[in-house]
Amino acid sequence: MSSIRLFILSSFADIGPMHGHRLRQEADRKRVPFWTDIPVGAVYGAMNRLATEGLLREAGREQEGNRPTRQIYEITDEGRRVLADLRRNGLTEIWFKYDPFDLALTRTDPAKLDELPALLADRFARMTALLEERRRMIEQAMPFIGVAEEWAVRHTERRMEAEVQYLADLIAALPDLMADERNPRPRKEKP
Repeated sequence: MSSIRLFILSSFADIGPMHGHRLRQEADRKRVPFWTDIPVGAVYGAMNRLATEGLLREAGREQEGNRPTRQIYEITDEGRRVLADLRRNGLTEIWFKYDPFDLALTRTDPAKLDELPALLADRFARMTALLEERRRMIEQAMPFIGVAEEWAVRHTERRMEAEVQYLADLIAALPDLMADERNPRPRKEKP
């Protein structure tokens, strides 16, 4: 599932023909980086790739004053078919990615086990600060976004809240975790 492909194709389907700068303005206006993994500056390269794949096509050129000529693109019929699949897949596919933190937690250096509380306290503080910053960003964005975008930004906020709560629970469980690392409880061997 490609977020940037979905954003670009849906923008062309909803707005109509436009140039890359207009698409970038749309991404800024919709506050896309608040609720996706799309860097606004990446739209130009992605547009070119979509045109190469036949999902967008040049629909003309535009020039304002002495500014450089801009290519105007539009979505193709194939682009609309791909967009329909992206929209459906985006809503139905479950996306899950393991966090490298979990592997690092299970592979703690026994010689540095006493550093774990400070490391986790720092991670907790940074994650809490990130969550608070996110909440401020959401409040600033609210006048500029619709209901669907609000639910999208709230989804990220909820995931961050879950991470903060997980870290709080983990920090509370540190005495047991550290004791087990020093003197492991019996474990069954996998057959």
